[in-house]
Amino acid sequence: MLNSKSIGNKIAEARKKINLSQAELSQKVSISPQAVGKWERGESMPDISTLNKLAEILGVDLNYFSDSFQEFETKTPNAKTISLKKEELIIDRPKNSFDWNWDMSKGNWADADFSGLKNLKEKFSSSNMINCQFTNSDLSGLTLEKNNIEKCDFSVSDIRDGKIRSSNLLNNQFHKCSFIDAEFCKSNIEKCNFSGANFSGTEILESNLESNVVTDVVWKFTKFFKSNLSNMTFTGTFEDCHFEHCGFYSVKFENAIILNTFFKYNDKLKKVQFINCKVDKLTYAFLKNNEANLTGITVLE
Repeated sequence: MLNSKSIGNKIAEARKKINLSQAELSQKVSISPQAVGKWERGESMPDISTLNKLAEILGVDLNYFSDSFQEFETKTPNAKTISLKKEELIIDRPKNSFDWNWDMSKGNWADADFSGLKNLKEKFSSSNMINCQFTNSDLSGLTLEKNNIEKCDFSVSDIRDGKIRSSNLLNNQFHKCSFIDAEFCKSNIEKCNFSGANFSGTEILESNLESNVVTDVVWKFTKFFKSNLSNMTFTGTFEDCHFEHCGFYSVKFENAIILNTFFKYNDKLKKVQFINCKVDKLTYAFLKNNEANLTGITVLE
């Protein structure tokens, strides 16, 4: 957890080490000297974007401000002392990455760079996030509940086993993300880019998906249940997938291969366009029984 008093002490200590006055630091951060004074007295606390800027100015790692931060000292052969932060001992540590030990729930985040995060888990629930960066992050097991997320970039992040519940996702980038065994429940997902994402084993439950980009997506053992799908074109291969009690509005399956996929009790499926699609006999039977328009479908032998 973040502690305003502890952070204030650390800001003051790091500032004095590089011989900066409060006024000089305030100029570099573009705030008033009074605000710096309040930080150092623990009366207020900078947000994560400002902490990141402070870390650069003060020449410390962002983890320096965490209560769990530790330093290790080692000696070189000539007895010169070198201070190493614990995260710097990680082999092949990605550039700009850090161990996240703070709870960022119930916050308002805008224009912040969280790229390289890992072990986030439940620490961002009930937050508003706008135009934030989460690229190349290990977000496996992430839980987002009652979040509003807009114009954020999660590209090439691992969100396997994640749980996104009762949240609003709008205009976000999820290019090449892994959602293996993830769950979307009672969420609105609109105008997001999921191109190249992996939805193997994903469950999409009681959610609304509208105007999302889903090209080159992996659909395998994916379950759609009581969800509305609108203004979307599905391509690629569907294997062992499940559509039940879903609504389809302005939806196309184009150049798709659909194998062993279950369609049952779906609304408006007859209005779905199938363009140059190939299905196996079992899938064809489900589609026919669900009164789908079979024009544009070829049955595989």
